[in-house]
Amino acid sequence: MNGQGESKASYERWLVLFLLCLMYLITYLDRVSMANTASMIIKEYGFSKIQMGIIFSAFIWSYSLFQVPGGWLGDRFGPRKVLSTIMGYRTVIALVTTLSIGFKSFWAVRFALGVGEAGAFPTATRAMQMWYPRDERGFVQGISHAASRFGAAIGPPVAVAIMIHYGWRSVFYVIGALSLLWSILYMLVYRNMPEEHHRVSHAELARIRGLDANGEIKKANVAKRPKVPWSVLLKHGNMWAVMCAYATYIYSLWFFLSWLPSYLLEYRKFTLIKTGIYASLPLAAGVVGDAFGGWLTDKLYIRTNNLKFSRRSVAITAMLGCGTSTLFAALSASPFRALIFLTIAMFFLEMTIGPAWAVPMDIGGEFSGTVSGMMNMGGQFVGALSPTVFGYLVSKGSWVAPFGVSAGLLFIGAAIWAFWIDPEQSVIDRAGPAGASGGTIPVPAVAANR
Repeated sequence: MNGQGESKASYERWLVLFLLCLMYLITYLDRVSMANTASMIIKEYGFSKIQMGIIFSAFIWSYSLFQVPGGWLGDRFGPRKVLSTIMGYRTVIALVTTLSIGFKSFWAVRFALGVGEAGAFPTATRAMQMWYPRDERGFVQGISHAASRFGAAIGPPVAVAIMIHYGWRSVFYVIGALSLLWSILYMLVYRNMPEEHHRVSHAELARIRGLDANGEIKKANVAKRPKVPWSVLLKHGNMWAVMCAYATYIYSLWFFLSWLPSYLLEYRKFTLIKTGIYASLPLAAGVVGDAFGGWLTDKLYIRTNNLKFSRRSVAITAMLGCGTSTLFAALSASPFRALIFLTIAMFFLEMTIGPAWAVPMDIGGEFSGTVSGMMNMGGQFVGALSPTVFGYLVSKGSWVAPFGVSAGLLFIGAAIWAFWIDPEQSVIDRAGPAGASGGTIPVPAVAANR
């Protein structure tokens, strides 16, 4: 950081947040693209409900398997190179999707997408851990995930508009172009550490790192290539609690990301145009829920200085609210009433994101990318079952039973948050508390590379 950066106030961490929000938005535009184009793909290729559910799940299986390697790469080589590479890879996959010729090729291309995309959120979490103090982490996680749900929310109407005029393949052309543009922009603007960015002022760095007993800015640990303490991490009960709770969230989320348009179109009998509009409403509510939950968990932490209460209370309330609303939606005889309850359910579901993704930064320290990758891996393994189970139960004649499964898991998730998860217990040091915010962050292996 040069002298010019010290001479005036700066807010570069919010530019970093803006870039990450754009990435999250594009990620979810891509993630729901298969669901939004499913009706035309099924018509063109003659896939059954079970086949389409298996195609949906292909992404989730590979996404689950490569979460930890993706997070580890972000910890070791830094978010700048890793995220730029991921988005460039996504451009290639989007183009290859349009060349698919049948069930096996669609399954393979979705599996390949999951392999490349797996490291995106864990690596972004690592970026946030390096760029934000603890009392901003819930908010930045909430607002970035809100951007992702905004991408999912605008996905249905945008996809329908594109498909009507240009066909389903054009949806993937647009996603590929957006991914490539972001990759280039990120490489030009982002730096792995705020200390490396010439526009970060002394005051902003002090806000990020905090001050020591002498009033000096805490120094980032310059140790390179930190070794993950796997023997502690894999045996830690708190790590397993975080994974299990997140799994109950992910299972429910994948209904909204895979079967929601088909549910509204086939079971609730909305037209294609109305489905494009109505399918975006729950996802739009999720945008608000993400931002609100992230803001609320930080606000409670600032007011109470109680990390357990601030993280747990928001997550528990959200999961109970979502589970209850999900049951009301499933049992409602009115299509519009069901839509309303699904919208409320998605709001509550997304309220969990702020505390859920802040906890890996609270308990993972310099390995927050790896820890968040493990959390997401556990969640996605269970979530991978969701589209297939939903498709199977529907093929057996029930559009209601899948919602009962989802609600039951959410109630279990609330109990895990209440009695098992401890946001103050580090998972990389069994004997000690969670690492303090901001002051001791190892520089990634290529952090000095601009």
